[in-house]
Order: sequence, then C-alpha cells, then structure tokens
Amino acid sequence: MNTIYKAHPWHGIEVGREAPEVVTAFIEIVPSDTVKYEIDKESGFLKVDRPQKFSNAIPTLYGFIPQTYCGEKVADFASLKTGKAIAGGDKDPLDICVLSERSLMHGNIILEAIPIGGFRLLDKGEADDKIIAVMKGDEFHEQWHELSDCPESYVNRLKHYFLTYKNLPGEKSTCEIASVYCRAEAHEVIVRAIEDYQNLTLSRRRV
Repeated sequence: MNTIYKAHPWHGIEVGREAPEVVTAFIEIVPSDTVKYEIDKESGFLKVDRPQKFSNAIPTLYGFIPQTYCGEKVADFASLKTGKAIAGGDKDPLDICVLSERSLMHGNIILEAIPIGGFRLLDKGEADDKIIAVMKGDEFHEQWHELSDCPESYVNRLKHYFLTYKNLPGEKSTCEIASVYCRAEAHEVIVRAIEDYQNLTLSRRRV
C-alpha cells in the first residue's frame, strides 16, 4: 500500500504558475490569533513562536510564499534601493500579508494572492521584506491594484505592527521600514527570492 505524505509547506508547495503576478501564500497566522505561529523548517508543522505581545495583533492574514528565500539577491536589491550596505537576508521564506474582506478562523492553509506592493523591512540590518497582497477572488480588495490604492490608515496599521511586534514597551525597535514599494517592485523582490531559494537548494545538493 502506498503511503501519502503531506507536502512540506516551504519546499513541497509550488510558488504558483503565474508568479510573480499571482503567488501561492501559506498562511501561518490570522488576525484573531493571540499566539504567533511560524513554520518549523525541519518538520513543516506550525509551531508556537511566542504569544503576541500585549494588544499587538497582525491586522491581516500573514504567512510566506513557498519556495522563496530571503538571501543574497534580495539583500542586494535592498542595498540598491536604500543605498545602505545590507549584509544579507533573514534566511527565511519571503513573508506575505494578504488582505481579505472574508474572515479566516485559522492558519495552516494555502491560498492564491495578488501582490500589490511591499515594505522593505530591515531587522537588525538584515533584509526581511514583507510583500503586501490581496486574496485572489476577493471582490472588495481586488479593486486595489497598487499599495497606494489602500487607505493610508490601513497601511499605517501594518507599519505599526512590524515596527513594534518584537518589542516590550520602552524598548528600542530593532526593525526599520526603509521604504514602501509598488507592485512592480514587489514582483522584482519575489523573483529574486525565488532565485535565492533555487541557489539555496542547489548549494545543499552539492554538500
């Protein structure tokens, strides 16, 4: 009898045939979660990273794009765009926030998302980009083709989350949003993250 195994969310799920215009997103946490979950890179299961600090809850669906990696190419692009010397990426899959009018009760799901922009987040000097996307088929949010189409208050909520989500009150943030970018630039970041992933897997095969 054949045994069927669940695909690893990072390595076993395709990024999407229409990438970077439409990508697969693996959702780890939803706005109602009071605990931050993240993928365990070895097993592929969701694990508890930490309780959400105070009232700081993610305002969107949040996860990553499979078969991507924030490595040298993503960092080089961040250096080019910011004029700063950025040593490398955060060595994780590329993060994605997905806007949707519909509520999802839990993570550990995949969906199709349409990137409309992103944040060039630097965390302790490392490139840790956050792609902003809308859920494919969402009748309300699909009207937003660029991040600039979103209400400023919505974008500011996301900024506040990423600038404070790791800190206790009074602590200096280790995160900086160096720039906010458009749909075309988000596509470039995704392409580079796919290339970084391909380079990562190639280097591992050589070991």
